[in-house]
Order: sequence, then C-alpha cells, then structure tokens
Amino acid sequence: MPSANPSRGYALGIAAYLIWGLFPLYFKAIQAVPALEIIAHRAIWSALFGALLLALWKHPGWWRELRDNPRRLAVLTASGLLIASNWLVYVWAVNNGRMLEASLGYYINPLINVLLGMLLLGERLRRLQWVAVGLATLGVLQQLWQVGSLPWVSLVLALTFGFYGLIRKQAPVAALPGLVVETWLLLPLALGWLWLHPAAASTQAGFWSSSEALWLIAAGPITLVPLLCFNAAARHLPYTTLGFLQYLAPTLVLLQAVLLFGETLESSKLLSFVCIWAALFIYSLDIWMGLRRRGQVA
Repeated sequence: MPSANPSRGYALGIAAYLIWGLFPLYFKAIQAVPALEIIAHRAIWSALFGALLLALWKHPGWWRELRDNPRRLAVLTASGLLIASNWLVYVWAVNNGRMLEASLGYYINPLINVLLGMLLLGERLRRLQWVAVGLATLGVLQQLWQVGSLPWVSLVLALTFGFYGLIRKQAPVAALPGLVVETWLLLPLALGWLWLHPAAASTQAGFWSSSEALWLIAAGPITLVPLLCFNAAARHLPYTTLGFLQYLAPTLVLLQAVLLFGETLESSKLLSFVCIWAALFIYSLDIWMGLRRRGQVA
C-alpha cells in the first residue's frame, strides 16, 4: 500500500463530496424512472464503465490476488450491498421530496465515521477536534429535534455509508479494482430485477431513443468517479478527517432542496447549520495546523 499523502487525500475527498452534493440535479432529471430501476441501471452501467476503466488503467495482478483470497471477495460483496442500499434510499428520498432528510443523513454520517474510527480503528482526536465534534453533535441534535420523529431515511443513509467507508478503508484491495468488482457482484441482482419486471420503463419500445436513456447510461461514470475519489482519499486520510469533509455534500444538497426544489427550511433550523459550519472550520483549521507543523503545507 502506498504511503499516505494528506494533500492528495484532501483534493480527492473534496472532489468526491462536491460531485455527490450535486447528485440531486442528476436524479431529478430522471425522476420519472422508479428508484429501484435507477439503481439497477446504476449497477449495470457502472459495471461496464468500470470494466473499461480497468482495461485502460492497468492494475497488474489484481484478479489473481482476489482469486487467491476469497475472503476479499466476501468483503467486497458486503461493501457492494451496503452502497447499493445507500443508493436506493438516497434516490427515493430525492425523488419523493425528502432531500432535507437526506441532507441530515449525511450530516450525521461524519459523527458515525468518528465513532467507528475511534472504536474500531483506534483513532484519537486532539483537543480542537473534540470541540469540533461537540459543535457538530449539537447541530445534528438540533436537526433531529426539529424532525420530531425517528428520521429513518437519515439514519439508514448515515449508517450504510459509514460502514461502507470503513470496509473499503480496511479492505486490502486497490480503489479501482475494488469498485469494479463491487459493481460486477451487483450485476446479477440488477439484471435479475429487470428480467422479473418486464413492465419497467427501460424495457419498453422507444425508451432507448429518449433523453432518460442517456441519463441512465451516464449513471456509470457519474457513480464511479466520486466513489473512486472517495476510496482513494480514504487511503490517505484518517477516517475521522474524511468524515468531516463530508459536510460539503449535505450542504449542497440542502441548498438545492431549499433554493431549487421548494422544500421548507424553518429559520429555527439555521442554528444547526451555524454549529455544523463552525465545527467544520475548527476541524479544518486543526488539520491545516497539523500539516503545517509537519511541513506539508506552506
């Protein structure tokens, strides 16, 4: 495994979360297609696009390593099912007017990452980082209180992506081969679903000459590029740090929900976002100070 490069990790992590933050624009463009059908096509086109990338971007010996270590295939099966579950709930939330709940889920997720990093990876936080965690926790609790009931969409998104990231960080498989194998393992489920649903929109005559068809094909690169950035970033950054970068994505989702798609954000909820952005600033400042002390930034 290559040595950690924090600067590269930050660049890759920010790129991943910016792309994910703009995902609602993509899913709104194909909201006429049911969520399960979108997920099936995400798996199919991701598998094809991933195979093309793997053919162009050589990773010598990756298949032999997987063949000789069946446990790695089991790990990738688990991570593939987790990310597919995350996709399904997210697409359903975006196309059913629950983007604010989806945003909340990804605000909770960094706290899940911090918890997993501390409990399972032995990571420890410095004093300023504890302050940031406290502020973020306060902001999330404020949002949970405003929801007024158990936000199952938020919790499922936070937990599935939290454990997905943990598994991929620990899996001894390079980012691109791991992602491609994940999608290949999902391919039988996706094709089986389409075969069992002959009335699906994408199986109808004339569908593949429509604009929705092009959007579904685009699901391959749109899905794999940010996941590739995320998995590569996870190898260069502590899991707790990677978690805090994730605040970029839900903030973009929240802004789109309110400014573009007409979901209501009460003024009382603004306190949550003030807390969360303050936490992000403090945590990022602490990380930057640490990099500067080690001479990795000017």
